[in-house]
Amino acid sequence: MDNQNIKQHFRPEEAPLIDQVNDWLATAAGEYRPVLTAFLNPRQRYIAQTLANRMDEVKVASMGGWSNAEMQRLLFYPSYYQPTADDFDLQLLTVDYPTKFAELHHRQIMGTLIGEGLTRESFGDIITDGQRWQVVVTKEMAAFLRREVQHVGKVKVKWLPSDLAAVLTPVEDWEPLTTTISSLRLDAVVAAGFNYSRNRAKQLIERGLVRLNWEEMDRPDYPIVAHDLLSVRHAGRLRIDALGGKTRKQKYKISMSVVRA
Repeated sequence: MDNQNIKQHFRPEEAPLIDQVNDWLATAAGEYRPVLTAFLNPRQRYIAQTLANRMDEVKVASMGGWSNAEMQRLLFYPSYYQPTADDFDLQLLTVDYPTKFAELHHRQIMGTLIGEGLTRESFGDIITDGQRWQVVVTKEMAAFLRREVQHVGKVKVKWLPSDLAAVLTPVEDWEPLTTTISSLRLDAVVAAGFNYSRNRAKQLIERGLVRLNWEEMDRPDYPIVAHDLLSVRHAGRLRIDALGGKTRKQKYKISMSVVRA
């Protein structure tokens, strides 16, 4: 299957990622060496894995610091190579802050990292057990944060290197939800996931309160596909686990997981 035919199976805006993945695969195969990516979300990793499956001489492994990490780095490597954890160049940082006098929130830590000029692909998951916080980064990024960033919002912090084995157990509890929807539009999926009316879901999207794969999406009619991640401000998050066929009433079967705010 040539590159153009492959792209027909994905969104048009995913074409640059497909080209990038093909470059990574070609480098791993042609130069006989492993190629490490930035942090990728589940949809990006699904695309990369799909393309890698077409090649016998290149394999792919992923790691994000803990078993269910949303953001993970991929390693493309020749089939004879044996990857190790060190190949992924990950560092777990624990956020040290005065817990008796201050609270931290996911959005604050995310905002601080983005505010320092980091892109979403340059760091991994932000993890909490309800009070303690950790973030998975590259070793180079860990050195930058420890040197340059002393506050999250108004809270003074230190970034303490921790062994990956000391990663917290996140408090997020994903609830499985299997249902049927009339279409795979974004507003229909949001409405089904949070038991909203279609009109309310449409208004939330148009007001910029919905993110798709960490990017703001204001199109209610945008088509949703497997492995998408959605977040709705003040409502929670959705993960599209699988899309099935249609029912006899021509509704789409959809399996997703929900975390409610």
